[in-house]
Amino acid sequence: MDTRLSQIKLRISKLRDALRTAGAHAILVPSADPHLSEYLPGRWQAREVFSGFTGSMGTLVVTLDDAQLFADSRYWTQAERELADSGISLFKISTGASTQHIQWLAEQLKAGETLVVDGQVLGLALAQQLRTALGAKGVRIDTAIDLIDQAWEDRPGLPDAPIYEHAAPQATVSRADKLKQVREAMAKHGATHHLISSVDDVAWLFNLRGSDVTYNPVFLAHALLDAEGATLFAQPGKIDALLTQRLAADGVRLAPYADARAVLGALPADAKVLIDPRRVTLGMREALPATAPVIEAINPSTLLKSRKNDAEAEFIREAMAQDGAAMCAFYAWFEAAMARGDKISELTIDERLTAERAKRPGFVGLSFSTIAGFNANGAMPHYRATDESFAQIEGDGLLLIDSGAQYLGGTTDITRVWPIGRITDDHRRDYTLVLKGTIALSRTVFPRGTLSPMLDAIARAPLWAHGLDYGHGTGHGVGYFMNVHEGPQSISKAVPDANMAMEPGMITSIEPGLYRPGQWGVRIENLVLNVPRDTPEGGQFGHMLAFETLTLCPIDTRCIAVALLSDDELAWLNAYHAEVRRRLAPLVEGDALAWLNVRTEPLRR
Repeated sequence: MDTRLSQIKLRISKLRDALRTAGAHAILVPSADPHLSEYLPGRWQAREVFSGFTGSMGTLVVTLDDAQLFADSRYWTQAERELADSGISLFKISTGASTQHIQWLAEQLKAGETLVVDGQVLGLALAQQLRTALGAKGVRIDTAIDLIDQAWEDRPGLPDAPIYEHAAPQATVSRADKLKQVREAMAKHGATHHLISSVDDVAWLFNLRGSDVTYNPVFLAHALLDAEGATLFAQPGKIDALLTQRLAADGVRLAPYADARAVLGALPADAKVLIDPRRVTLGMREALPATAPVIEAINPSTLLKSRKNDAEAEFIREAMAQDGAAMCAFYAWFEAAMARGDKISELTIDERLTAERAKRPGFVGLSFSTIAGFNANGAMPHYRATDESFAQIEGDGLLLIDSGAQYLGGTTDITRVWPIGRITDDHRRDYTLVLKGTIALSRTVFPRGTLSPMLDAIARAPLWAHGLDYGHGTGHGVGYFMNVHEGPQSISKAVPDANMAMEPGMITSIEPGLYRPGQWGVRIENLVLNVPRDTPEGGQFGHMLAFETLTLCPIDTRCIAVALLSDDELAWLNAYHAEVRRRLAPLVEGDALAWLNVRTEPLRR
């Protein structure tokens, strides 16, 4: 008997029993916690626990006689495998931002029936969409009960890892100055108070870090700012006495995590509260006094932390160099081990690459779980090898490795693809078309304030010319010793809004891809920094920006069909490799240096 499947079926059965007891007809289980985080502490991984789907994004809907998992194209192959024989169907959606589960619920539920969803993990913006769609059908939405808690035996408690300070020199702006900047933004909105629930905003604002969420150096907390001070709601015992004193010196009070809603409810009736509807749950919004005016706008901290200053940029460049040096050491070992005929698996790659990074100065941990996918596994953009399912690196094909790390001075994220054995002309064509997209966007100069989704087509154009495309976005923002996925900018097919304007200091990934299900995948990813760029016209249309490529690691030239590259593209690649060699050579020696020199040799026609 498949124990995993039997557990999933049992959990779904218990969930349906809880629905019947509550007199409800469906439950919505989002991938979310009370902070609307992308990566979740164990206590809020209900969607994974009740479906068996391990992808980082997806929505589970269970009715009395049906169960659907909504996931986008990055996860289709993975989800089909993990949901097989579970009784849960995969509903393929176009993008991670899709709300097709709301449409599905509106079609399935009848007037007078009840949908249950925990308001403490339901985003305010999503709640508004649900109420509009289901209210028109006469469907009741109950957000007051947590049926997951009733059906989930041995549910984990709150994480208790300590909270620590992100200190100088890497913390280049003081806590007091950050609080001042946010208060100035509050004043412009006419707000007397500001509620912040997103954990990365809280961590950035208070120059604090933690380990409550795997791979992200954040901690569970809410914050409430007023004109004079701030209250930080965190689990008792996580902040020591010395740090408590330093926080108090900056006007920061500590309160228990569980008290946040009660404190909100006790605000003066005329308090004007600034909240970000995309980063606050319905439960937190409903805790505010009914008479208190609410101002909805993006968190000022989200905009501020996306724009790295010059000092932070220098620390990031240093972290990128250390990360690149670690990869040189790893790839030198990897190629030598393959040449010797050693047995290497996708799991081995994760272990050895992590070990090399751990040797570098300032390393704290990984920034996400390493994706090492050989051949067909590389065709799943969010694949992860497990002890139960992994591939050996043997035979011929392409190996895709997407990995990254957290350093005190920055966050890294890089994808490279390497040839194993003999590769074909089809491999080379796919690889080169993706590379052309990476180069095209990397070389782009654009006006400051350009909405980031407008840049997406530039990376896709070389693939579109051949009738090809990829299902994920081209680029995501990246934090500073913070979440590897950070807003507000996104180079993607997302509907643009004013907050996605590209500004100096933003760090974004460039990662076009091409995937042949069941065969191979290609993705080439660098991180880039928005920097001012002088133009011949002297800024006739305003200040211009360009991308400085931050990531330092060779792009394997053995996979390139040189005839498909223009002279300009070839020149960009050779200049990039010259810079990689210049920056990394002083940090490596022996086999790693020899590997670096070989892999950065200029490519000739």
